[in-house]
Amino acid sequence: MTVIGSPRYSFLAKLFGAAALIGLADLFFYDHEPGWTLGGFALAWALVLAVTRPDVRHDRAARVALVVALLFGVMLVDDPRPLDWCLFGLALMSASLLPLRRFDDAIRWDLRIALNGIFGLATPFRDARRLVRRCPSRALVTVSGLLILPVLGGALFLYLFAQANPLIAGAFAAIRFPDLSAMIFHAVFWLIILLAVWPALRPHRAVLRFDFGGVADTARARHLPVTALILSLVTFNAIFAVQNALDLAFLWSGAALPAGVTPAEYAHRGAYPLIVTALLAGAFVLLAARPDSDGARSPLVRRLILLWVAQNLLLVASSMLRTLDYIAASMLTGWRIAALLWMGLVATGLILITWRMVTGRSVAWLINANALAAGLVLAGVCAVDLGAIAADWNVRHARRGDALDLCYLEGLGPSALLPLIDLERRASGPVLRGRVHYLIDEAMGRLERDQRDWHSWTWRGARRLAAAEARVRPHAAPPPLTDGWIMGCGGLRIRIVDDAPPPAPAPLTKSPRP
Repeated sequence: MTVIGSPRYSFLAKLFGAAALIGLADLFFYDHEPGWTLGGFALAWALVLAVTRPDVRHDRAARVALVVALLFGVMLVDDPRPLDWCLFGLALMSASLLPLRRFDDAIRWDLRIALNGIFGLATPFRDARRLVRRCPSRALVTVSGLLILPVLGGALFLYLFAQANPLIAGAFAAIRFPDLSAMIFHAVFWLIILLAVWPALRPHRAVLRFDFGGVADTARARHLPVTALILSLVTFNAIFAVQNALDLAFLWSGAALPAGVTPAEYAHRGAYPLIVTALLAGAFVLLAARPDSDGARSPLVRRLILLWVAQNLLLVASSMLRTLDYIAASMLTGWRIAALLWMGLVATGLILITWRMVTGRSVAWLINANALAAGLVLAGVCAVDLGAIAADWNVRHARRGDALDLCYLEGLGPSALLPLIDLERRASGPVLRGRVHYLIDEAMGRLERDQRDWHSWTWRGARRLAAAEARVRPHAAPPPLTDGWIMGCGGLRIRIVDDAPPPAPAPLTKSPRP
């Protein structure tokens, strides 16, 4: 008798759960553009994990990870993006592994998740081999012997009746077997989904025994001499003081730059290299300020480290100001928002490194604190549309409408739809209004096509389309240009009136001779 909760029942439940996910993925994704369906599949995957894994339901840490996975699944329903999917996968796999192994630090945990995904690719084949081995060979022979006569005999009689009876022959002729190539593609698709979901339902337990010694443990690293640390920190502080003094003089105070150097060039060139400098400085502080090292016990070294960290924080602040100045001089993009967030994470990491040195915290605490800060920032990024934020800022802060980079707004697609509608109302002149109207039509047409198909429908897209229709309907479309042609964002001439012929070239006329 099979008992609920027994290993046999648990395996069968996971098998049926995986089959349900494969069928759902085939309905949602096969030959279809994904939309909210990506979030729907993510929520179904989390539900199957909770149903088929009682240990996940009974472990408090696993339940927290599962709730986080559900939140990212809702974000995928709202607006599916690769970052949301990656964070959902991390949360879901954490929920799968936490009942089997206690969390230690983020680096080791991420490595276990990665290895479980890699080695888990072989888990379905291993389980299939075990099923074949457990199935008695005598039972297979008995069943085959029982079926061979009725199957072959029935096929023979059906063939003879089909030759003798045209009705039976017509019924067989009406049967349409699926295309062999389509069956192969479906089978490959089902196998990919199985390889993706099975490691979460049945983790590779050998991976959980790996400790990855030395990844986050620096206790056995060689200590640097105190004298070398003091000389290095004095040298580094002096060099950083020169850079920070120049930033204070020209960047923060707004003093005139030397001839040949523009404010935009000064702001743009130093933003990202200085962040690399701060990262290298943080790595050096980690090495020099280990709680068990002689340098951490030296009061002079600790003061020099604190001074250097303070200079690095000023350097990060200068990098952020450089980026903001460059944005004010040019435009805001999603990547520049991400760069500002990254600079904030670098500053947070430097503060955490200093706090760890002062309080004597462990390396695992430092790693987990930085991972938590990065996770909160990434979760916030998943909840918003950086492209829409950048487009709205550019439209609201543009001094002149024709100074906007319309090619960038066009590349954002539906994310720039609402800011483009606002820009059309403010546009002066028929040329700019016609170009913006063309971009609105393109973005709205693409959004409407996505929303008409239930596979590619998204919650955010529905809200955006409703807001765009409410803003567009009260305003009539601008009249097209007289010749029916406008200049596209890349200089390409685009016809906005279907029946308007292209402008004819002006005839060549000879000037009269004097």
